[in-house]
Amino acid sequence: MNCHKQKIHGKFQSILALALKLDKTPRQFGTGHVLSHSEIHMVEIIGDNEDLSVTDIGNLIGITKGGVSQGLKRLEKKGLTTKKPDPENLSRSIVYLTAKGNMAYWAHKHWHETMDGGFSHYLRDLDPKKTEVIIDFLTRVEDFLVRRNLSSE
Repeated sequence: MNCHKQKIHGKFQSILALALKLDKTPRQFGTGHVLSHSEIHMVEIIGDNEDLSVTDIGNLIGITKGGVSQGLKRLEKKGLTTKKPDPENLSRSIVYLTAKGNMAYWAHKHWHETMDGGFSHYLRDLDPKKTEVIIDFLTRVEDFLVRRNLSSE
C-alpha cells in the first residue's frame, strides 16, 4: 500500500471509530431527557421541515415507516413531538415538535454551531470541483459499506 493509500485508510478508520463513539453518546439538549443520536436527528428533521407525515420522515432519513413510528413513540413519551390529523388529508397525520421538542431542536442547532469548528463554513466555501471529488469519494465509501453490511447478513 502506498503512502497516500495508508493515510486515507488511517483517516477512514479514525473517522469510523469517532463516528461510532459520537453515535453512542446520548445528550439531553436541555430537555431533562437523554436523547440518542437517532432521536435528536429525527427532532432535527421535523424542526427543519413543515407538515411532515411518518412516511415523509422515513423518506428523508431512509428508514421504514415502522422505524419512524418507533422513534416517534419514544419522542412522544419524552414530550418532544405530537401528531395531529392533516386537515387536507384525514388519513394522514402531521408530526410537530412540542415546546420541549423545539428546545431540543435549537439546543442541537447551537451544539452544531459551536462544535463543528467552522466545518460548515469550510464546506460552504469549498471549490465546486473539490466538492464533487468529496461527494464521489463518500458515495464510493457508502457503496462499499452497504455491500459490506449486506455480505455479513
